[in-house]
Amino acid sequence: MRIISYLHEGGVRGGVLLDDSVFDLERLLKAACTTPVSSVRDFLTVHGADLEAFSKGVAGLIDQNPHTRVGARSDVHLTTPVPDPAKVLCVGLNYKDHVAETGRALPEHPDVFVKFASTLVGPEDEIHGADVSANLDFEGEVAVVIGRAARHVAEEDALDHVAGLAPLNDISARDLQYRGTQWTAGKTVDRSTPWGPALVTLDEIGDPQTLELITRVNGVELQHSNTRHQIFPIARIISYLSSFLSLEPGDVIATGTPQGIGAKRTPPIWLKPGDTVEIDVERVGTLSNRVAEH
Repeated sequence: MRIISYLHEGGVRGGVLLDDSVFDLERLLKAACTTPVSSVRDFLTVHGADLEAFSKGVAGLIDQNPHTRVGARSDVHLTTPVPDPAKVLCVGLNYKDHVAETGRALPEHPDVFVKFASTLVGPEDEIHGADVSANLDFEGEVAVVIGRAARHVAEEDALDHVAGLAPLNDISARDLQYRGTQWTAGKTVDRSTPWGPALVTLDEIGDPQTLELITRVNGVELQHSNTRHQIFPIARIISYLSSFLSLEPGDVIATGTPQGIGAKRTPPIWLKPGDTVEIDVERVGTLSNRVAEH
């Protein structure tokens, strides 16, 4: 199942994407005679434990209830899959080749930093930040969204708490990032971090540690790896985070970027206004955004 959020009459509603059509989530839940909610975060809070069953039955439910269709994908403005996450957690230095290109030692534990909801934009939106940074960089990543509350979760049980995955571009303002010892300034520029277009449930993906990840800038491939090369796999990241922090439905976890970032190239490659960045994650989808003009 591909879960999305979309603009509707000045608000944001949850939906399901099927065969290039958008279907309203609340209408589908009413048709299924279960608790109706209009937002994706509320959907995960109420129905996070039942995602697999709902996913398996959603095509039949749509077929029986054509009135739930909102419109063609091309006619609907998608926002981020979860517009209002309580937490946006990010793991840095999670691919060996990326650690090598930075010259750092391999981490013994996940290196965690945070973003804020104000940094996030959707698949239809432009990447902002070129007006405040001369060194805007791309980082193709796989984002994980929590579907069920998690606290002190064992690694072998961690994927049971995952709602799904989505592509994410962890845009970094390197000049701001390198001004101090903390990464916050370079990672939290307003409206700089796109993700989406859809939150894809694990029953459609299979093993999340076998996904090809490609980043292209203006059609040129600059990053290419596979999630099997992550130092800390997704299940371990969730288990680690949940050991000290309560994870809630709708929380977003960015799982790190591989080798090939612009800052470590000779000469460096910085994003410019008008550039287009694509993040392509196998079996999950492609995220494509343009860098905004100043």
